[in-house]
Amino acid sequence: MIHQTGNNKVMENSYEQEQRYLKAKKRVKEIRGFYIHLVINIVSILIIVIVNLLFSPGYHWFWFAVIGIVIAQLIHALLVFGFPQIGFGKDWENKKIEELLSKEEKIKTK
Repeated sequence: MIHQTGNNKVMENSYEQEQRYLKAKKRVKEIRGFYIHLVINIVSILIIVIVNLLFSPGYHWFWFAVIGIVIAQLIHALLVFGFPQIGFGKDWENKKIEELLSKEEKIKTK
């Protein structure tokens, strides 16, 4: 019986390590997506400004597009990096997950 408990701990540690790895991999993918989005937006803004200044230099309509692109990029940044200044960063998310899991465990043990 003691041997099984030891194996369970080993399996649990292995499972936890894999979960941490998968979580880190997902996080890296989110951050990479943000930076790809940022580069695409910078290139898009440059193209829009050039087209505007070449074909209608008297009216700078590119500002409307730039404002929309910047707002979209800010929303993406908030989704990827969270709201740490007001308490809603990734740490908050992890704490909330742990809180919900512990509540669920308490309900199961009753």
